Amino acid sequence: MTAQQVHHCAPGDGDELVSPDATITVKVGARHTGGGYELFEVDAPRGPAVPPHREPWGKAFYVLHGRLLVQAGDQGYDPGPGASIAIPPRTVNTFTVLTPSARFLVVSTGGMGEFFADLDRGGPAVEVAAGHGVEVA
Repeated sequence: MTAQQVHHCAPGDGDELVSPDATITVKVGARHTGGGYELFEVDAPRGPAVPPHREPWGKAFYVLHGRLLVQAGDQGYDPGPGASIAIPPRTVNTFTVLTPSARFLVVSTGGMGEFFADLDRGGPAVEVAAGHGVEVA
């Protein structure tokens, strides 16, 4: 598929990837946008996610259901349904789900999909992270 073709992903469709802290559904992959951006639907249970880290891609969260505590840089944010937060590349960040679960969209500037795919394949998380330029803070 080339970037010039229309990509449609119906409800319930998309590649489902499992990471240590969430289930990620790829709604729009980098291959659909010529590497311009990616869109993921994330379902996460209550509790902390991965340790604070930085990655080479920018991303934005848009909360559909539940509440998060997002740490970005030295600030904490508490986005609930309808709220969004954009995090620039290389910014130390993490999130914690404050409600029984949360569902949110993540738009990424590219690279995040391959990272999630490698995590889903079961490689050691530390090695997968290092291979994608993700650094634990």
